Amino acid sequence: MEHLLRATARAEARHFWFRGFRAFVAPVLRDAAAGQSNLRLIDCGCGTGANLALLERHGRAFGFDRSAIGLRFGRDAGRTRLARADVTAIPCGDATFDVATSFDVLYSLEDREERAAIAEMHRVLKPGGALVVNVAAMEMLRGDHSVLSREVRRYSRDDLRARLTAAGFVVERITYTNAALFAPLALARAWQRRRGLHDEREAQQDITVPPAPVNTLLSVVLWMESLWLRAFNAPFGSSLLCVARKR
Repeated sequence: MEHLLRATARAEARHFWFRGFRAFVAPVLRDAAAGQSNLRLIDCGCGTGANLALLERHGRAFGFDRSAIGLRFGRDAGRTRLARADVTAIPCGDATFDVATSFDVLYSLEDREERAAIAEMHRVLKPGGALVVNVAAMEMLRGDHSVLSREVRRYSRDDLRARLTAAGFVVERITYTNAALFAPLALARAWQRRRGLHDEREAQQDITVPPAPVNTLLSVVLWMESLWLRAFNAPFGSSLLCVARKR
């Protein structure tokens, strides 16, 4: 994961994908928080901790990750409420948080670890607490980035719903995202598989910030998609975004 975290730290402020991700997640978090601003929130597998800024709009936010290098990047950027821990053994008491998030973590875990992680997030949430999850979607979109992020699986809507439901969550909403870029992404990933996937070091170029005009255009495209997603669910896309609630 070191290569991924280094590439992420360089790109996450400006890259169109991260801008789109934040545009997708912000209204979903707002709905999950139900208008409250004094909640306790935790980002499980926070990487560099950059997404805590989204959570802090709704209360006091904390993050943890098992990668020391990701946390170092976060602390160098001035983020303080970060800890080193594993999502399969969250070092917090039962029913501690109102909202838990897991952004692009579960797909890199083997089945046993994934089940343990979901169970742990369920445990640390208060009754009625919300879980917001983002994962890689659609097996046909496996490519160089899958190597960089060490994907074990890419999810379908039904698969993610079943895994969360089995842990005791009630799924309130689940939608694909990045649908606007699906066609070119599918072609690019098909070509990557045909010529052979790069190793982790070479695959870092998959999240290099494109030239400014291209990056701006794609950022606008995803922002427009985020407006559409406030009212509708997308039937396909490269990621799945889900809100589930503890009974």
